[in-house]
Amino acid sequence: MKKFLAAAAIFAAVPSIASAQETAPDGTDAFGVEPYVGVLGGYHTFDRGSEFGAIPGETIMNGALISGIAGVNVPLGPVFVGVEGNATKGFSDIDWEYGVKGRFGARAGESGMIYASAGYQWVNGKGGWPDRKDWMYGAGVEVGPKEIGLGGITGNSGVRLRVQVDTYDWDSFRPMAGVIFHF
Repeated sequence: MKKFLAAAAIFAAVPSIASAQETAPDGTDAFGVEPYVGVLGGYHTFDRGSEFGAIPGETIMNGALISGIAGVNVPLGPVFVGVEGNATKGFSDIDWEYGVKGRFGARAGESGMIYASAGYQWVNGKGGWPDRKDWMYGAGVEVGPKEIGLGGITGNSGVRLRVQVDTYDWDSFRPMAGVIFHF
């Protein structure tokens, strides 16, 4: 019961603490909804011992990726939560990947973001590789125009560059980079 009351007290204090800060570090409203879309490119390589197994003559499942993403962030003062979906075309051993994940992070500087994510990902193999689904975990950084010396070009939201690394059930390495368009 004491833990419940402590959690309730913290939860009740968040709105009053957050209302003291009316804007986020980038000058936008501290609370609201921020939709975005983006395009990322990268590479996905699976461990030899992953659930995809091995095909005789092949070492590991891997392939280049091009990914379309769409999501929404909910700013909570200097931090944010969000949800994001992806549809990804693969090359080499990967046909398609698609999934959804939640994000939590902090705003950094004028228009940057640092975040961690977790969700569910479906991977469709080709050329004898199976189709599988499992948990996906990751971390990433977005930098806006002011952080890279282009302040004033796109305003507070606009275009941001993203770099992220994900792992499929701790059995793969999936670095991605691209452009995000915030609204």
